[in-house]
Amino acid sequence: MPHVESAAASDGPPPQDAWHAEFQRLVPLWESLRETSKVIIPISISRVNQFDAARLDVEMSAMLKEQLVKVFSLMKPGLLFQYEPELDAFLEFLIWRFSIWVDKPTPGNALMNLRYRDEQAAPITGTEVRTGLEGPGLSVSQKILYCISFVGGQYIWSRLQSFSAFRRWGDSEQRPLARRAWGLVQNAEGLYRAASFCNLLLFLYGGRYKTIVERILKARLVYESPNMNRAVSFEYMNRQLVWNEFSEMLLLLLPLLNSSSVKKFLLPFSKDNSAGSSGDEADCPICRSRPSIPFVALPCQHRYCYYCLRTRRVQEFLPMYTD
Repeated sequence: MPHVESAAASDGPPPQDAWHAEFQRLVPLWESLRETSKVIIPISISRVNQFDAARLDVEMSAMLKEQLVKVFSLMKPGLLFQYEPELDAFLEFLIWRFSIWVDKPTPGNALMNLRYRDEQAAPITGTEVRTGLEGPGLSVSQKILYCISFVGGQYIWSRLQSFSAFRRWGDSEQRPLARRAWGLVQNAEGLYRAASFCNLLLFLYGGRYKTIVERILKARLVYESPNMNRAVSFEYMNRQLVWNEFSEMLLLLLPLLNSSSVKKFLLPFSKDNSAGSSGDEADCPICRSRPSIPFVALPCQHRYCYYCLRTRRVQEFLPMYTD
């Protein structure tokens, strides 16, 4: 009987804190399973948006430059031409100072719903990842290096090109040191173009880092808001481009067409026969084409081409001279 009582006591209800203890024991196992089963959220940023943002930034800089040049329009002509690299660098620095430096997108990126993200510090997995677009902006060192490489690099390169062209480093009668420096400049330009082309291929394939500077600094463009479309619509621009191309095609093909043959082809489809008869009266009776320099015959009022009239007159007087 004591054995039966002990078995009945063991089959009784568990203590009140048994569920809590079991939960605390299984929490580490559950967290480890979550970490191993996490999947990186793939994000795809439109390549067209990134190119459009860069183009809009260029247009914005050109607009600011145009307004700044108008301020000095009453000064000596050509004064700003020699300081054009400094002017471009100053405008690019202003755009960088009031956009990237203060963790705001550039004007083009803002219109395209894009922002820069530090790809090295961006979280891949975790509880804070919801859309894959999370991540901090650029660090202070990345911002400074971006300004030095983008703004300063363009200024130094433009000044170097203008200085070498003014000094004529590429001429054969220059000193060997100048010709060697010119060769180094040309080689550096060729290497940069080749690297830019390779970076373009990588960008078209993966959709990351449209410039070499962004790839070196690991500054990636991502959407600022996942539920927001770009603010610029290119429907009107696309229609304008289509009509421009169509008008250029017509301007190219119309001079190659014969107007008289086109009129004869469309004449059976015309509903107004009087217009056709008036058109026939306006044509030359000999060559059946509209004369470029018409001569009106009297009293019949027929229009003749100068060449046809001249040829007919020669044919009429030729038997008289042969006789």
